[in-house]
Amino acid sequence: MIQSVKSIPAFDNKQQYATIEAEVSAAVLEVLASGRYIGGPAVNSFEQAFAAYHDVAECIACNSGTDALYLALRAFDIGAEDEVITTPFTFIATSEVVSAVGAKPVFVDVDASTYNLNLQQVAAAITPKTKAIIPVHLFGQPVDMTALMELAKQHNLKVIEDCAQSTGATWDGKKVGSIGDIGCFSFYPTKNLGGCGDGGAIATNNPEIAARMRVIKNHGQSNQYHYNEIGVNSRLDCIQAVILQIKLRYLDNWNAKRKAIASRYHHFLSQIPGIITPQELTGGEGVWNQYTIRILDGKREEQRKKLQDMGVNTMVYYPMPLHLQPVYQELGYKLGQLLVSEELSKEVTSLPMFPELSEEQQDQVIYAVKEVIS
Repeated sequence: MIQSVKSIPAFDNKQQYATIEAEVSAAVLEVLASGRYIGGPAVNSFEQAFAAYHDVAECIACNSGTDALYLALRAFDIGAEDEVITTPFTFIATSEVVSAVGAKPVFVDVDASTYNLNLQQVAAAITPKTKAIIPVHLFGQPVDMTALMELAKQHNLKVIEDCAQSTGATWDGKKVGSIGDIGCFSFYPTKNLGGCGDGGAIATNNPEIAARMRVIKNHGQSNQYHYNEIGVNSRLDCIQAVILQIKLRYLDNWNAKRKAIASRYHHFLSQIPGIITPQELTGGEGVWNQYTIRILDGKREEQRKKLQDMGVNTMVYYPMPLHLQPVYQELGYKLGQLLVSEELSKEVTSLPMFPELSEEQQDQVIYAVKEVIS
């Protein structure tokens, strides 16, 4: 029995930084001394390393994962009168960018086991106006990309992978983000590959699309002060680039530690009545950005408070699905229309998950969950 109560954060990046502090400090000081803070060799080097990691031809670094998705839609000229199918059980950036380019987000429900897109419902939602599908590899678990790519090919649709939470995950041996037409990544500090601020990247094997995104992200410039179209300012700073390139070398090791923690959680928690543990699809290998359980019988908030009292801090991703958000009222979705997403929003709880989570901390989490829920 665990006697002492020590507070365990849901996420902690301070320990990770401590392990690479010397490398990061040296690289950052080198950038500062160079006087080159935007673009140039530092960013180019990271783009090349990130492309090589994903075995793709092109990587375009940008300001955020949100911008990565926005640039992808812009590159395919998706806009007014177009529809893009995606999930309502995700962070709003996924659908926000669809609205930002003037297109219509079409929400379909998710699978109750994986929390990812229900592909049968995707197929049923396709109309003549559909131009793309944005699958989200939620919590680090890959979507069935084999089935999704076959469906997209049948209907001549673009696939833009939202890999914000899944850098390093694979489907059928291929890294997510390298399977669809474009892969979009976030380097927000809580991600598996997280920076020390905002950052994002786009992966593709299409050189023409890559060139278009490079123009759009730099104010629409093809050459200095020569503008082909209305663009945006979406650049990855050099300091973030050098930090991310250092972290990229450790990513597989950190992801392996996440998998070991998830395996341990699953071993001890999967048989507890009153909760459902997350599932992986055969054919995929997740990277466990989150370990998200479902707390049943409407007791989530009560039990989260008890867990907190026992030193276990948790998070809820996401308390309201996007189709019910006030900003999307005009789309006409009603309560009860996407039932799985609505149920998940009332039940999901993410337990502490980061590579440096010690066995002692894991034991405290496991003990607390058993005490509170069983």
